[in-house]
Amino acid sequence: MIERKVVVRVAEGLHARPATEFVKLARRFAADIEIVRGDKTGNAKSPVKLMLLGVKEADEIVLRANGSDEAQALDALCRFVSLTESGEATSKSDTPAKAAPVAARVEATTRDGAALHGLAASEGAAIGPSFFFALEPVDALRREIGNGEIDPEIAKLRLAVEAVNAELAERGRKAAAGSDEAQIIEALREIARDVEFARRAEARIRAGQDAVSATHEAGEQLAAEFEGLPDPYQRARGDDVRAVARKVALSMLGKTDATLADAPPGSVILAREISAFDLAGASLERFGGLVCTTGGPTSHVAIIARSYGVPAVLGLEVDVERLRSAHMAALDGATGEVALDPDAATERRFREQIARNAARRADLQAYVAVEPRTRDGRRIEIAANLGSLKEIDAALAVGAMGVGLFRTELLFMERRRPPTEDEQAQVYARLAEAFAPAPVIVRTLDVGGDKPTPGLEFPHEDNPFLGWRGIRMCLDRPEVFKPQLRALLRAAVHGNLKVMLPMVADVEEILKTKRLIEECRVELEARKIPYGAFELGVMAETPAAALVADELAREAAFFSIGTNDLTQYVMAADRQNPKVANLNRADHPAVLRAIDLICQAARKAGIWVGVCGEAAARPELIPKFVNLGVTELSMAAASILRAKKCVTEL
Repeated sequence: MIERKVVVRVAEGLHARPATEFVKLARRFAADIEIVRGDKTGNAKSPVKLMLLGVKEADEIVLRANGSDEAQALDALCRFVSLTESGEATSKSDTPAKAAPVAARVEATTRDGAALHGLAASEGAAIGPSFFFALEPVDALRREIGNGEIDPEIAKLRLAVEAVNAELAERGRKAAAGSDEAQIIEALREIARDVEFARRAEARIRAGQDAVSATHEAGEQLAAEFEGLPDPYQRARGDDVRAVARKVALSMLGKTDATLADAPPGSVILAREISAFDLAGASLERFGGLVCTTGGPTSHVAIIARSYGVPAVLGLEVDVERLRSAHMAALDGATGEVALDPDAATERRFREQIARNAARRADLQAYVAVEPRTRDGRRIEIAANLGSLKEIDAALAVGAMGVGLFRTELLFMERRRPPTEDEQAQVYARLAEAFAPAPVIVRTLDVGGDKPTPGLEFPHEDNPFLGWRGIRMCLDRPEVFKPQLRALLRAAVHGNLKVMLPMVADVEEILKTKRLIEECRVELEARKIPYGAFELGVMAETPAAALVADELAREAAFFSIGTNDLTQYVMAADRQNPKVANLNRADHPAVLRAIDLICQAARKAGIWVGVCGEAAARPELIPKFVNLGVTELSMAAASILRAKKCVTEL
């Protein structure tokens, strides 16, 4: 057995969706794997046990593995917990997380004068006819069974679990690939087929309890354990466990549940409880809003509502019968205000708020097709940072003007062996086709000792951030680098592909890469495989690149400034260390001076400059970058429309 300590960098910790992905990764290995947090230990292949550990961001955990592939397993799992969802090793101190809205309680009055309190869960205001949603009661009265009934009851339970999984799989196929909804459905499936959930239910059956009540009680027990955890994200998973147990029990009883499909379009859903199971695949865009007496901003209901832009207020303190009798409902998901059967003045106020919200959304939507220019006519490209193909649709939906950074390391890190040349060529071609004729910039493999990758061996380094990584590793490993370069040449037939090199510190690194590219062209010609040409740029992210930018600009077609690493290196402040977060600032004069050096060198050489670090999306920094001469800003899709608007106001 081997073990390793690692600090968790996953945003918000190993809650439902990250736990699901972690477990999927663990199950790829034959080794037995445990995860230890404090004095608690759990099976790393059980999402329920993993979530019950309550692992949060910045926690130190121990991973243990025992088996033939134990070393590879720990490499992959340590890498997973050391990365954020964007694929960058980081902490809350340097990258603003996509957080749930602050839970705000307010008071409102209804026509009968009763004060209402709610938790703001999903922004937006709505008013419309109410639809009361009530779940089918589960008859889970305990029944004692004899020895001859144990095996049939266990078989009945397993068939019901298979049926629920099949239903969830069907809903998952209807959900948008890579969406919050699709990931939540997958998390529910993992709970349904979890070994811990099954073990507890089957243990009750073997002790002489019928399958329905055993499932119900196992679900309630697990839900209570989640609800006893200190972290709100983990507590909210109790609702998910309870919902899955309920569905399995209903399946065994041969009952079908109430469905939100019965709600008229535009109605406000009122309920004591709505589970993620109920919402998944329910065409949420049809509804005006959601109001529940349970749940909170971190629940899956809130996450799904936000992903669809549906206003939601949860945790409303009101008698359920009052919800049942309401004919009209109004809510403001940004403040938590709810009015049932509102009077004329309250209704008018809500409609005015709805109009203001619509105007703001329309204001930003107007920028989807805009190619932003400053008021003095400078065109600035606003592109997307992507890590996988599943992010393409979200970027196109907000009018991304191409891809400013495609992180190819995720292709290598999410599998047990490096992708082949053909596999890479297919991915790069799909990416280029999706955005054509807009430019797509692919960063060559950027891994090292800080990003261990299956199939690639790295020596131990005391400081891997200053070690054998990025272009340094690739030039030393042509058997890894050349298949990627050939794949990029093959995808370049689409005409809009550009390539940039990470961690460049010396002009010789560009020249060596160009010689390898020429070798790859010759090899493709010999194989009679079509290929194209691409512009070769440099990711300017080291102090050396800033100081010798004049030399680099003579060999590079463009610069793209990676502000995350540039800031870390210029300020000598580890971006993973919260104790020096006050120094890790992209707006520090020293960092801005380094960016200015890069921009000056680019102007002299007649090449363009982009920014692809997190700072590219910050409204207060966009004017500084543009004034320094940056003509391309690349960021997460969620920030694109705001950035476009910001540019047009400069």
